[in-house]
Amino acid sequence: MLLEQERRDVCLTARRLSDTGLPQGEGGTVSVRCGDLVAVTPAGVTLDRVEPADCPVLSVDGRVYEGRREPTAETTLHMAVYRETDATAVVHAHTRNTATVSAVLAELPPIHHYAARLGGAIPVTEYATYGSGDLSDQVVKALQGKRAALLANHGGVGVGHGLAQAFEHARLLEWLCGIYIDARRLGEPRVLSEDELAEVRHRDTYGWAGPDLMYF
Repeated sequence: MLLEQERRDVCLTARRLSDTGLPQGEGGTVSVRCGDLVAVTPAGVTLDRVEPADCPVLSVDGRVYEGRREPTAETTLHMAVYRETDATAVVHAHTRNTATVSAVLAELPPIHHYAARLGGAIPVTEYATYGSGDLSDQVVKALQGKRAALLANHGGVGVGHGLAQAFEHARLLEWLCGIYIDARRLGEPRVLSEDELAEVRHRDTYGWAGPDLMYF
């Protein structure tokens, strides 16, 4: 079986995503790249029931090599990300907070320092029908310099070097959207500046004591 371990990893990540309770039913897709091949979740199967043999294996240009089920309609999005970015894994989900924010804002502002991990402010794509080339183009554009993006009136996507990182980026995006929604109930959120985010990234390169070790 082609990409046997990668297909198992896709299934484990899909089940992990389902276990969070964030997406509903088939409301998410997962893929991982290995060389010029990609394993992706199939169409018509809920995330908690995906099996390795279900997962199609495709070339980066979209040719199907193996898998007992058809690829998800969102496969066009995944392939575009692999062709145009350095990501090796993609996690896309229709989660409550990402869907809510993507229906209202043009951009998720950075109001928590964790936003620096995703690249700062997160763009919201222009609306496009799911599974379309237009949506794929919009997502690739939104991911320039970012590790996540919001899809207008749809949900969110996290990318990374490996499934664990892509999953964490997708989950962090959902959390940041939730923080923004909660903050807006209290008033206008304080937005971190690019300089403040740069300081966070600088701090992240140090250990527990950070750059202020001299003060201990």
